[in-house]
Amino acid sequence: MELAFAPINARGSDRDQLIAFMSGSRFPFHIGSEPTIEDASKAIDSGRYEGPGHAAFWIDEQDLGRMGVVVLEDLADSTPMFDLRLAEQFRGRGYGVQVLRDLTTLVFETIPEANRFEGQTREDNIAMRKTFLRAGFVKEAHYREGWPVTGEAPVASVAYAILRRDWVTGKTTEFEWEDLRP
Repeated sequence: MELAFAPINARGSDRDQLIAFMSGSRFPFHIGSEPTIEDASKAIDSGRYEGPGHAAFWIDEQDLGRMGVVVLEDLADSTPMFDLRLAEQFRGRGYGVQVLRDLTTLVFETIPEANRFEGQTREDNIAMRKTFLRAGFVKEAHYREGWPVTGEAPVASVAYAILRRDWVTGKTTEFEWEDLRP
């Protein structure tokens, strides 16, 4: 699979395409799971996709075409984060692992001060949680009732990260999850 991350000009030439993508898909494990045209427009106007600390990219594949959108966040920190949204037809087909591996390479090759790369998902997004693990990320946090769900009780937010040294060596730095006893 040949992936390319093409910068999104959200306030310019890509605005209409980005609005169509965001409002034309359901993202059941995201906050704001069914963005409207107005929601997408407001996100663009607020700087969600570009500006200080943010960069957005189309995820394109040579044979498959446009697969989705990824937003890198906290770019001035040593731990950038991301928001990944694949188009519905590409979910559940195993593409996420390669997307995440290639995205990790993009981050560590273009942001020299990045030491960790982190993402979060809901506890019930089992597919994404497995994707994190298969891409070399390690579960580092489990925030109980930390993810709001419209019209329902909150669920846990689970954070995963990969260290630069793990990316370089291909070896995962493990740690003892429960290192203290009562």
